[in-house]
Amino acid sequence: MTSEQFRRIWFRFGELVTEHRDELNRLDAAIGDADHGTNLARGLAKVAADLGADGSPTHLAASCRQVGMALLSTVGGASGALWGSALLRAAGALPEAETCDTATAVAAARQAVDAIQSRGHAELGDKTMVDVWRPALALLEASVAEGMSGRKAAVAVAERAVTLADETAPLVARRGRASYLGARSAGHVDPGSVSTALFWRAVADIVATS
Repeated sequence: MTSEQFRRIWFRFGELVTEHRDELNRLDAAIGDADHGTNLARGLAKVAADLGADGSPTHLAASCRQVGMALLSTVGGASGALWGSALLRAAGALPEAETCDTATAVAAARQAVDAIQSRGHAELGDKTMVDVWRPALALLEASVAEGMSGRKAAVAVAERAVTLADETAPLVARRGRASYLGARSAGHVDPGSVSTALFWRAVADIVATS
């Protein structure tokens, strides 16, 4: 992965979240505050502005920290804390250089997922973004270990992430605001899982075409 790819992933993620903002808000209206799309789009607009500004860092680790701080400062609710923590932890696995190999990128993704679980205390089946993040990471690691190129692995993960998000619908929420609904949270797709799937789509869109 190059620093330019990293930047483009976040630009693309912002585009996708903006395109799907109303859908994300509708999903959140059923089990949350109805603002997941709006909050995340606002944060990603800040990320795009920061990454595109003159003098913004070009090294991967510094860019990753910059994204994490932007999301922490602009995205409300749990999402900002989770995404921000993920990026700040991932930055520690990335080099102060403009490129890294696939193994390093995967290690950074692993650190991000670990941070999300540590911050949110969510496990698989709790109807949160972890229900996409954790199995998507497992697929990424397995694909790379089997010798699949980073490009093909990214596409495979993005496709699987969509299914994983849909599979949150029958779950009963055990974390976050949705957990207050108890059994009534079943039947609704978790919005954080959908936005996570959009992130993996952004990764695939950029990595597969670079």
